[in-house]
Amino acid sequence: MGMFDWTEKSSDVLLQGGVIAPDERLPWPQTAAMGVQHVIAMFGATVLAPILMGFDPNVAILMSGIGTLIFFLVTGGKVPSYLGSSFAFIGVVIAATSYAGKGGNANIGLALGGIIACGAVYAIIGAIVQAVGTNWIERVMPPVVTGAVVAVIGLNLASIPIKNMAASNFDSWMQAVTFVCVAIVAVFTRGMVQRLLILVGLVVASIVYAVLANGMGLGKPMDFSGIANAAWFGAPAFAAPVFDSAAMLLIVPVAIILVAENLGHIKAVTAMTGRNLDAYIGRAFIGDGVATMVSGAAGGTGVTTYAENIGVMAATKIYSTAAFVFAAAFAIVLGFSPKFGAVIQAIPLPVMGGVSIVVFGLIAAAGAKIWVDNRVDFSQNRNLIVAAITLVLGTGDFTLKFGGFALGGIGTATFGAILLYALLNRGGDATSEAAAQPRRAA
Repeated sequence: MGMFDWTEKSSDVLLQGGVIAPDERLPWPQTAAMGVQHVIAMFGATVLAPILMGFDPNVAILMSGIGTLIFFLVTGGKVPSYLGSSFAFIGVVIAATSYAGKGGNANIGLALGGIIACGAVYAIIGAIVQAVGTNWIERVMPPVVTGAVVAVIGLNLASIPIKNMAASNFDSWMQAVTFVCVAIVAVFTRGMVQRLLILVGLVVASIVYAVLANGMGLGKPMDFSGIANAAWFGAPAFAAPVFDSAAMLLIVPVAIILVAENLGHIKAVTAMTGRNLDAYIGRAFIGDGVATMVSGAAGGTGVTTYAENIGVMAATKIYSTAAFVFAAAFAIVLGFSPKFGAVIQAIPLPVMGGVSIVVFGLIAAAGAKIWVDNRVDFSQNRNLIVAAITLVLGTGDFTLKFGGFALGGIGTATFGAILLYALLNRGGDATSEAAAQPRRAA
């Protein structure tokens, strides 16, 4: 069966508690509706990431659609997944470009060159995995390492919204209002509204901001003129890469994070569908790597498989890859709408700062969740030391220089965690050995 040949299933299957497998689909109108829902699910994060890096959101949305189609083709239509903007790039891109957090990124070319290099390394890793399997990855990056590195991504970014996205006391209070709005949506709503907690919280906080600033004069008013003047359709602001060795060295380590993310997502889809997708892990890495290279070449962010869309599949029990083809097509159309980009640019910076606090915190918490889900034993000194050192290296932005090159906090934390675990794993764990010995009487 070809990648575009899906077995059509009646919607009655869902009413009976059944599932729609990756090689199956609902009738086309319902499949298209599911595609739109997947775009909505990825929308908030995919738009937020480029804004935090000073990229054009329209380009990011466009390239997420194109990247998803590339992923679909490379995996032969066998792995249901959507590729959106990766938050793993934010810290290293900001460090490489010295982006201040407001407006367009003047040094975007440096970031794009690094993103392309990262995608190339990622694709090479995929080719190796396709040839020899995934066991070596799981040995090199056990849960204690991946959890620490993922946590570091969020912690390393913590100072950005606190220091750079609140110019006044009013702005700081609006950041607080924003993350409280997101928290309320996350806890007290249900269904699709809860799944769109970032987007809904952002909209509510923006309305509060408009009432206080535009209506009561308490802050800088929101400017809606750009929305009115923007065209409905037009080309986004593409950008060209600049290949700088220092920037590439800083950004390339993100490939390790993308491997961990993608591997975890495929394992999750395997568990949900009951279909072993291990044979496609190498292809998935290659597809994601190529999509990241294509995105960087056009001015877009690096991309990764999205947990938000896996959540939609888990909730709906619809795993059809056909839905992702529709989602990709819809995102491509949306990317060619300057009106959409103007709406994004009108969001107040303090509101984006409040959302950033939530998102970066969730990334850090996701690292801890990896430890919990995999029952990492911190009574073992090896695990405790690897996690402790990694967290401080990344959070403190520990930097190592090699001649004209510099490896920032996330890079040193990532490579440090891998190398430190490999070094400490060569011998027995002192804590475990001590625990095995009988205690002497006092």
